Amino acid sequence: MIPALIVFVLTYILMLSFQKYRPWIALGSAVIMMILGAMGFFEMTPLSALKAVDYNVLLMISATMCTVMLFIESRMPARLAEMMMEKVPNVMWAVTALSLFAGVVSAFVDNVATLLMVAPVGLAISRKLKISPVPVLIAISVSSNLQGAATLVGDTTSILLGGFANMNFMDFFWMDGKPSIFFSTELGALASLLVLMYLFRNYTEKVEAKVETEVDDLVPSWLMIGTVLLLICMSFVPAPKEEGALKTLHGLRSGLSCVLFALIGLVRQSIKERSGAPFVRAAKSLDTDTLLLLFGLFMVIEGIRSAGVIDAVAGVFHKAAGNNALLLYVLIVTVSVILSAFIDNIPYVATMLPVVRGIAALMGVDPRVFYFGLLTGATLGGNLTPIGASANITAIGILRKNGETVTSKDFLRIGVPFTLTAVIVGAAFIWAFWGIRT
Repeated sequence: MIPALIVFVLTYILMLSFQKYRPWIALGSAVIMMILGAMGFFEMTPLSALKAVDYNVLLMISATMCTVMLFIESRMPARLAEMMMEKVPNVMWAVTALSLFAGVVSAFVDNVATLLMVAPVGLAISRKLKISPVPVLIAISVSSNLQGAATLVGDTTSILLGGFANMNFMDFFWMDGKPSIFFSTELGALASLLVLMYLFRNYTEKVEAKVETEVDDLVPSWLMIGTVLLLICMSFVPAPKEEGALKTLHGLRSGLSCVLFALIGLVRQSIKERSGAPFVRAAKSLDTDTLLLLFGLFMVIEGIRSAGVIDAVAGVFHKAAGNNALLLYVLIVTVSVILSAFIDNIPYVATMLPVVRGIAALMGVDPRVFYFGLLTGATLGGNLTPIGASANITAIGILRKNGETVTSKDFLRIGVPFTLTAVIVGAAFIWAFWGIRT
C-alpha cells in the first residue's frame, strides 16, 4: 500500500506544481502503477487498468464539447443574452440577469464555454456605461460555475458522478421519489442571486440594449436540445442481464448519444461549408488536457484501490465521524469546499467518489447523500478563490487582456459570500431530503 500511496501523493504534488503538464503527470503515474502491479506490490495489470477507464464519461465530454462549439458559432447564446438585456431597467438587474443566464446555460454547457459566451455582453455593457467590468465578469464567472452540478451534462464532475453511481439524466432531477441534486443547486442559485443583488445594489445606471446579433442557423440549438432529449430516453433503456457486446453498448449509451448528435452537426456543417474545416475546429475545441488527465487518473485511482489506499482513507474519515452520518456529511462538504478552492475539482472528485462509497459501506448506509454533498462542495468550492476554477482563471485573463487590474480582494468580495450562501443552502436542502435518519 505504501508505494501506491507515495506515487499518488507525488502525483498530486506534481500536478499542483506543474499544472501545464497535469495530463502527462497523470499518464506517467498510471504507467508507474502498472509497473508496481507487475512487480507484485498489488494486483493490477495493464488490462485491468484500461478496463478501469470510464470510456462513457470520456465520450460524453468530448462529444458535448463539439456540439457546444457549433452552438457558440451559431451566435444563439449572444442573441439570447441581448434579448435578456433589452428587458432589464438598470445595471444591478443586468448583472443579475446575466449571471442567472450564465448559470442556466452552464447546467447544460461547459462552464468555460458558458463564460466565453456571456462575457462579451458584460464587457459591452460595462464600456457603454463607463463602469468597471471587473465585478461584472466576476459575477458572471462564479455563476457559470454554480449550476454545473445541476444536470448530468453540466460539468465534468457531474458526468463522473453519473458514471460512477450509475445515475441517468433524470436521476439528477428526481430519484427514489425524492427531489435530487438539480433542485438543491437551483435553490442555492436563487439564494446566491440575492447576494449578487445586494452586492450590486448601488449600480443603478440605466441600461439601453438592442438585439443586434443575427442567428441564421437554428440547427445547433436543436442539436443541443436533441442531445438532452436522447440522454433522457437512454435513461430508460434497461441493462442486458448477460455480459457481452450489448451490455458494453449499454454502458456507453450516454456517450454514444452525445457522439451521434455531434457527428450530425459536424457532417452537416462540413457539407454546408464544402470542406472538412468544422472537424478541424472541433478537434481544436476539444479540451485534450482534461480528457488525457481523466484517462490517466482513472488508472491511477484503480492502482490505489487495488493497493487498499482508498479503503484506508475511508477508514480515517469513518474514524473521524464515527457513526454520526450528519457529522460525516458536513465533513465531506466542508473539506470539498476548502480543497476545491485551491485544487482542480476533477481529479479531486474522481479520487473521492470511491472513498465516499467506502465510507458509506463501513457505516452500512446509502452513499448517495454523501455523493451529493461531495459534488456540491467540490463544484462550488472553486468560487472561493481566483484560481479555484477554470472559468475564474479565464475571466481574469479576459479582464487583463482588456487592460483591467484584478486583485484578490476584488474576487473575494463577490466569491466568498456567493459561495458560502449557495453551499449552505444547497447542502441543507440535500440533507433535508436525503439525510440518514438514525
